[in-house]
Amino acid sequence: MDNHEEQLRRWRLILGGQSNDGTGHTLQNRDIEMDKALEALYDSTRQGGLGPSSPNVARWLGDIRSFFPSSVVQVMQKDALKRLDLTRMLLEKEMLENIEPDVHLVASLMTLSHVIPDKTKDTARQVVRKVVDELMRKLAERTRQAITGSLNRSTRNRRPRHNEINWPATIQKNLKHYQPEYKTIIPETKIGYGRKRTSLKDIVLCLDQSGSMGASVVYSGIFGSVMASIPAIRTKMVVFDTAVADLTEELSDPVDLLFGVQLGGGTDIHAALTYCRQIITRPADTVLVLITDLYEGGDNAGMRKRAAELVAAGVQLIVLLALNDDGAPGYDHGNAQFLSDLGIPVFACTPDKFPDLMAAALNKQDIGLWAAKEDLVLKK
Repeated sequence: MDNHEEQLRRWRLILGGQSNDGTGHTLQNRDIEMDKALEALYDSTRQGGLGPSSPNVARWLGDIRSFFPSSVVQVMQKDALKRLDLTRMLLEKEMLENIEPDVHLVASLMTLSHVIPDKTKDTARQVVRKVVDELMRKLAERTRQAITGSLNRSTRNRRPRHNEINWPATIQKNLKHYQPEYKTIIPETKIGYGRKRTSLKDIVLCLDQSGSMGASVVYSGIFGSVMASIPAIRTKMVVFDTAVADLTEELSDPVDLLFGVQLGGGTDIHAALTYCRQIITRPADTVLVLITDLYEGGDNAGMRKRAAELVAAGVQLIVLLALNDDGAPGYDHGNAQFLSDLGIPVFACTPDKFPDLMAAALNKQDIGLWAAKEDLVLKK
């Protein structure tokens, strides 16, 4: 097939073969089945043709996985959930077994976690586990390296006690003082780390679990679990809608944590910040990351007052309007401006930038400047 014919083929698949598609191209063999899979989803005359009770759904899910690459399959599944009202298909075991797992699918399962039938729960957990394991593989080591390196730099000192000496760094620093006759190095400059403590820093992740924050909650759960495994920091996880729940005890297993989240409902940021203030015991050594679109459904004036109190107490407060790959979210501009005027950094962050963000925060860098450098500041 030459380039012109291939272009006609692609346009024919895009336009759907109606009488006015203008291509005049006839599909052959496998392309016919691919066209049927696209038609079932995108042809408005068949809207609802893949209803959740239809046995064709499982076959359709299998078909699109054979026809298209994983990235396209995920887009089509997301479109199916929205366009054809197939949310209920996530409650059926045979559907979950054929679906391509991704972050948005996990968010949908979190929304439905309280109504998933018992026969489907194990399959749903397997789907979530697959996504979590993949994200952990991509994000865990980089997060640990960034945060541990930041803490090491922040605690380095030149007057360590004997049991605090970093011998590799000390030897490297004093190589010029090597004494050949004694075959030894005179450690004129000693390099070490600060006194060992249970934790050098405290991190509180405070997550808005309203429905629009689904992907952000998934990524936050992954990062929270990774940070909880780092001995030098103490990590807490708080989620909220109109009520506040502390999921810190679930950080050892991100799958359990995500199934403990109840996506949807209202938003009470004031109540969440009030709770966070109660559990913060070392304000000057605490980074509080509030992940929310700032649409307050509770006490807006109280929320602003509580944020100001936390900053005045020495807490390093950072507001992420989203933690996902979907771009700039909708958010409350008035509250964002108010918090920004208090000196609180307010921006959206992509998952690949989050490890460096936490490293910069733990090292007490200017997060506003860091975000601007990384081009993460939202444009007005």
